[in-house]
Amino acid sequence: MRRTKWPIEILGVFLGLLWLSPFYLMIVNSFKTKREIFADTLKLPEGFNFDNYIEAFAELDFLKTFLNSVLITVVSVVIIIVFSSMAAYALSRNKSKMSTIIFFMFVAAMLIPFQSVMIPLVTIFGKIELLNRSGIIFMYLGFGASLSIFLYHGTLSGIPKSMDEAATIDGANRFQIFWYIIFPMLKPITVTVAILNTIWIWNDYLLPSLVINQEGMETIPLKMFFFFGEYTKQWHLALAGLTIAIIPVIIAYFFAQREIIKGISEGAVK
Repeated sequence: MRRTKWPIEILGVFLGLLWLSPFYLMIVNSFKTKREIFADTLKLPEGFNFDNYIEAFAELDFLKTFLNSVLITVVSVVIIIVFSSMAAYALSRNKSKMSTIIFFMFVAAMLIPFQSVMIPLVTIFGKIELLNRSGIIFMYLGFGASLSIFLYHGTLSGIPKSMDEAATIDGANRFQIFWYIIFPMLKPITVTVAILNTIWIWNDYLLPSLVINQEGMETIPLKMFFFFGEYTKQWHLALAGLTIAIIPVIIAYFFAQREIIKGISEGAVK
């Protein structure tokens, strides 16, 4: 039995190395000078040059830019979790044709590419003067709600309605039932929703580039663009800045990976 598994194990190792190769290129080249990068991108650096990280940290105005990204990401994710969980709860408990239609409309919305709506969206938000941080948070709610409601709805389908009825008999209203009884039971899928949306919002460049037009409010991906000029590209600084930028997300993922896997499996199967 053991012998029949070695091709799968070799394939797994190969795919793992293939998946890690971009991280290898990013980290190795972040320690090189520009000359070394253009000479050979694959080999190890001649010496670990931490000056790239110091200069990238300063050029990015990293602390301020980091706080901008944290503010937009945290507020957006919290709002997505609250509104999506409540919407999924309402749709899962009200069994009717209308609730089914609304749920499938949310599911179908996941198939709409952002590029097809970005120009009219920015035009409308520009007219009502919402091309700022408040506007982008509202947009993230709209784009992130579909997948989040889908995941929450799958988990809520496995929670018996009798729990709601028992709480109602005890005198709890609908909000108390959801917030104090149902929502704590959604912890695994809530962690999943939080991590998936955090990774997406933290790394997003296109939407902030269209919406944030005030100096000093840039997110990290938006600020990274300044390393790529019209005639020259500072790859050594860009890769160092990119390495700094992804560290918080990687740390958050490793702390929550067990809950992520558990939440995805529960939401997908039920």
